[in-house]
Amino acid sequence: MVPLAPGCGVERTLQVQSEPSGALVYLNGEEAGRTPMRKTFLWYGTYDLQLRKEGYLTKTETPRVWAPWWQIPPIDLVAELVPVKLQDNHVLNYKLDPVTQRQTDPEKVLERAAETRKKLRSSEHTRQGRE
Repeated sequence: MVPLAPGCGVERTLQVQSEPSGALVYLNGEEAGRTPMRKTFLWYGTYDLQLRKEGYLTKTETPRVWAPWWQIPPIDLVAELVPVKLQDNHVLNYKLDPVTQRQTDPEKVLERAAETRKKLRSSEHTRQGRE
């Protein structure tokens, strides 16, 4: 009887690219690197992704990283035992929008802040006794 030799497994990578490059990447609230970024991962599913770069609007997305057919149970057990390393690469591409003058004009920012304050004060969910 010949024992089963352990397989080489699966290497899962997530690559995040942005235009322009150099954006700071946060995955599930944790800093993960700058674009273009490549990171290995263990679990498939939905990620909370945020891209930040000075001079550009912050981009917030919730991409879903789907498992390939050979990673769906029970096929995944066989894939883990294959004597070659399998690759599962996911690439996410984003275009960042530059900040406009309206978004950075101090007077406009203060106007929006005043409008937001009014909305908060008139909300039925605002705590009593707080300004």
